[in-house]
Order: sequence, then C-alpha cells, then structure tokens
Amino acid sequence: MGKSTSTNKPVRHSQRGLVIWHGMRMRDFRKLRKVGAELHWSQLHRILPTLGMLPYNTVMEKVEGWRYEKKLAETEVKPPLFVLGHWRSGTTLLHNLLTLDDRFTYPNLYQCIFPHHFLSTEKAMAGLTSWLVPKRRPMDNMETGWKLPQEDELALLLTTTYSPYRNLAFQGHRERYEDYFDFKSADPQEREQWKAAMMRFMKKITLRTGKPIITKSPGHTYRVEILREMFPDAKFVYIHRHPYDVIRSTIHLRAVMFQTNALGKINLENHDELVYQAYEQCIRTYEEDKQNIPEGHLYELKYEEFEKDLLGHMHKVYDNLQLPDFEHVRPKIEQYVAGQKEYKKNVFPTDAALAEVVNTRMKFVLDKYGYDPVS
Repeated sequence: MGKSTSTNKPVRHSQRGLVIWHGMRMRDFRKLRKVGAELHWSQLHRILPTLGMLPYNTVMEKVEGWRYEKKLAETEVKPPLFVLGHWRSGTTLLHNLLTLDDRFTYPNLYQCIFPHHFLSTEKAMAGLTSWLVPKRRPMDNMETGWKLPQEDELALLLTTTYSPYRNLAFQGHRERYEDYFDFKSADPQEREQWKAAMMRFMKKITLRTGKPIITKSPGHTYRVEILREMFPDAKFVYIHRHPYDVIRSTIHLRAVMFQTNALGKINLENHDELVYQAYEQCIRTYEEDKQNIPEGHLYELKYEEFEKDLLGHMHKVYDNLQLPDFEHVRPKIEQYVAGQKEYKKNVFPTDAALAEVVNTRMKFVLDKYGYDPVS
C-alpha cells in the first residue's frame, strides 16, 4: 500500500502580499476570534497587515452604504447562471470560458476580496494594488489578477464568516464550519444572514453593468436548494471529474490554501479525511437537490470529455440552457482555447492508498458518473 497523499508538512508557496483576510471588517474578525479562530506568531506577516486593513474596510463599508444604499434597494438581479462542481473539477476553466461573453457579467477578484466597498474603491485602487496579486494561482498555475473572474465564496466568507473557508481559521475543527456547506443544519438566523449577504453582493455586481451574472463557487454545489429559493429562475451548469483526480488535487489545494492564508499554526492532521468527508457530502447533496431543478435549467459536463473539445461542449452548454446566440462569443472562445495550449497542469505520482479509498468509499461516484476504478 502506498503512502498517504498528505505529508502533514506545509509546502512553501509565494503569494506576494495578498491574503483572503485583507477584505474583512472589524466585527467579522471579532466574530471569528470569539468562536476560537487560531492565531500564531509565525503568521505575523499576515496577521499585522490584516489587522491594519480592518478599520479601512469598516469605514469604507459605511461610505459605500451612504453612497449606494438607495440604488441597491432599487436594483433587480436578473436570473443568474451558477457554475457548480466540487473543487478541482474544472469549474475555473468553465467559468473563464463562460465569462468571455460580454452579454454577461461576473464577480472579479477585487470585488470578491473587497465586497464591502468595491463600488467605491475598485476603479482607483485596483491599479495601484495590482502588484499584490500573484500572476498565477499557487495551487494550479492558472492566471490570476484583480479583473479576472473569481469565486464569490470569498465575498461570502468576508461578509458573513459563514463559509467552509472558515477552515482557514479553524484548520482541523470541521464542527466549526461544516454547517456552512449546505446550511441545512445551520442556525436559521445565520442562514438568513447568508442569504441577505449573497443577495446584496449580487445586487452590487448587477449595479455595475445591469447584465445577468455568471458566478461560481464549488461551495454552491451543496446549495442548490437555497439558491433556488433566492433565484427560482436561475440556471446551473455542473461539471464533474474522476474522483481520484479531484480528491488528489483537492488535498494539494487545501494544503496550499493553508500555506498562503492561515493566520494560525498550520496543522494538517486528519487532512485527507476532511477532504473525503466534504467530497462525499458534496456529491450526495447535489445529486439529491438537483432533482428539483426545472428541465432546461441544468446542464451537466464530464471534465474528461469537456477538455478534449472545449468549443464543441461550450456550444452544447449554450444550446441546452438556451443562452444567447453562441456565434457572438465563438471567436473569443476559439482565441482562449488556442492560448490554453501552453498551460501545464500539476503532475502528481499515483497514490495507492488514495486509489483504494476511491475504489471503495467513492464507488458510488464511479458508478454514478461512469468512471473506471483506479488500477
């Protein structure tokens, strides 16, 4: 039997100066500390800048409210398109392709890191602070930048703290964030606060352009039920990938996220098991809740087929979800696909222990999606 995928030792990655917590307000930081968020002197290079940003974000949120509250109250969010799929299933690639269509809009990295005041500060500050943003994501080498599409989960973490990304503050304590995957067992008041924050963020994105929003968060794969409550006419595109590749890559992603954003001492004990639990919950919850999505509002993709013919499968997405004329965006997708030829994926050796977990514990996924066991 091979070694476990985790080494329990953090791998060093450079992230320049940016961490998720730079967009947090004072009261949300206090909220995390009150329920036991971990801090450690070894992370002072992140803790001190984060503390410095707390009053700035708190004040600028009040300025933004004063400037835009009336307009936000009058803003209607058009039916959005949600990109679903577990982490490392291809959601970023799919989101990037969909957001090439200028008839839609999307949350970008600046808006997701600074959700409290981006309407007031983005134009002035994005250019001045671009040096803080790494050119590529440390977990998978994909291009990044303030203006590029980003998952709205970051904004929801920073506006409510009710997100599985709380794990960056609590590490191995799943009980402190597990309710915020699907919210089915969450405190009803927290659930309503999350919904209000989600709606406010979507209104702020809408206010910029008035266009329908294409957004993605792997966390939303657990939340079809709550998203349909909020946006009954929303459409969904779901992408899945062989569970071995997904879990192996998610274990790596999770370690990198701790290395680049943790404010406490990094502890990867029980790391793999937490990934297994989250993956199982994701697939089971999605498969149960998708049954209530109306016909024509959901399209599903298999990553292994999608990556072989990006253009062809994007055409199918447009046709099946009855999105606007595909020919309008075809040239941009063709150009993007041509540029992807230089992209190099991370390569990992086969892990016999993980293969056994996938072939037994995740057999229901192999059977559901038609994947072969790992040999």
